[in-house]
Amino acid sequence: MAVLPRSLAGQAFALQATVIVLVVLAGSALALFDARRDGDESARQKVTAIAVALADSPSTASAIENGDATTVLQPVTEAVRKGTDIAFITIMAPDRTRFTHTNPDLIGQKYIGTIDPALHGEIYTEVYTGTLGPSVRTIAPVRDGQGRVIGLVAAGITQESLAARWRSQWPAIAAVGAGALALSFVGIWAIRRRILRQTHGLAPDELRVMYDHHDAILHSVSEGLIVLDHDGVALVNDEARRLLGLPPGPITRADLPEFLRGNDPGVRDEVRLTDDRVLVVNRSQVSASDSEVVTIRDRTELQGALGELSSLQVFADSLRAQAHESANKLHTVVTLVEMGRPDEAVKFATQELALSQQLVDRISEAVSEPALVALLLGKTAEADERGVELTITEETHLPAESMLNPQEMVTVLGNLIDNAMDACDRADPWIEVTVAQDEQRLVIQVADSGPGMDPDTFGRAMQRGYSTKSGTDAGHQGLGLALVAQIVNRHGGTLTADVTYGSVVTVTIP
Repeated sequence: MAVLPRSLAGQAFALQATVIVLVVLAGSALALFDARRDGDESARQKVTAIAVALADSPSTASAIENGDATTVLQPVTEAVRKGTDIAFITIMAPDRTRFTHTNPDLIGQKYIGTIDPALHGEIYTEVYTGTLGPSVRTIAPVRDGQGRVIGLVAAGITQESLAARWRSQWPAIAAVGAGALALSFVGIWAIRRRILRQTHGLAPDELRVMYDHHDAILHSVSEGLIVLDHDGVALVNDEARRLLGLPPGPITRADLPEFLRGNDPGVRDEVRLTDDRVLVVNRSQVSASDSEVVTIRDRTELQGALGELSSLQVFADSLRAQAHESANKLHTVVTLVEMGRPDEAVKFATQELALSQQLVDRISEAVSEPALVALLLGKTAEADERGVELTITEETHLPAESMLNPQEMVTVLGNLIDNAMDACDRADPWIEVTVAQDEQRLVIQVADSGPGMDPDTFGRAMQRGYSTKSGTDAGHQGLGLALVAQIVNRHGGTLTADVTYGSVVTVTIP
């Protein structure tokens, strides 16, 4: 039992070679069959034309009527027979008596074959075994001036000579077949080498297992994976479809977000925003090909957690600073008591406590969300350390049922206040914060003493990666306002900036 080669390239070569050999052999057989059929048909047409031409010749009818048919016609028929390379031409009387024949000894004897159709005026062709063996013959009637049949002309070619003719075509057909086989083997050998190089000599079972493993890993990894090539998008896994909101079925570059449509390999851990997600994107070129691999990680929840952590860290830093300040104040109080001035010690201690408690009470009364209270207190302490006057306006009022969840509120307000602290005028630094919500809308407004931004600059600032800062930190800025814009767009709100009594940024959520 024959065993197929191990590698896919070897098996493809063996199967292609088998198919090609069978096709060439079948084609050669059909060519021989066609040559034989064409030869037989050509012989029939040839002997029919000769028999009819001699039967219609006036000299043939005249010789028969004059009684000297053999003398006149035998030389003519032999000349025609030799010139046309057929087996015999026999002219006979209606009673089968031969006037002419290839073998002169048979002249005068009876013709062997069917003559009845010709006696009735028909031209008749048959395969019959006569004195020269099996032959293809045609019999045509010879008519006198009144249309009566006065003789018959039979012309024929032996089947042996026909077989010799089509057998003579075997070498040409065999040569063509051998050439086709040789050319085909060269072609499939080149295909084998190409497949061997592309599959690294792996067997079909190994390729199937590799594909199954590849497919399982591709659809189970927690990162989005996209493969781009010069034709467009070659591959997209399930996680990439989920993160980018791509439809099922084939994907083109037009379906991808704008930041993935261009050719920009070499991107490392770049943060990008979609309508509802914060994504970390990596792009790299595949060596030895023009493909590009894009990996995508979801950082949405992490970004929110980082925002909350940043707010809590600011609050903790403020508490540490206040603890240090409180230690100094406590030392002052103790010293005043030791100096015998207890009334001044009490006044000093309660004055600072009252101011601090008043701020906490006012913010807690106006804002029901604890996370937002902590954020505002922390930012107030941070602003105080940086020499910025941060004011929570009297219009601030946020009920328990906010249009934004606590995480979104911390992200929006925290980033706007941070931007305001960085942008306010250092000669007269101040910030005003207003958070108000009624039945129709939620308004978050942060004003500062900075110069503000024109519409074009503000539009670019809402895009990921743009920053108005300069220096080495500029490349790490530009995400805050983009995150704010993402949340605002998600809730169908508006984000505007104008310069009135200062630089004012307003978020409105309907």
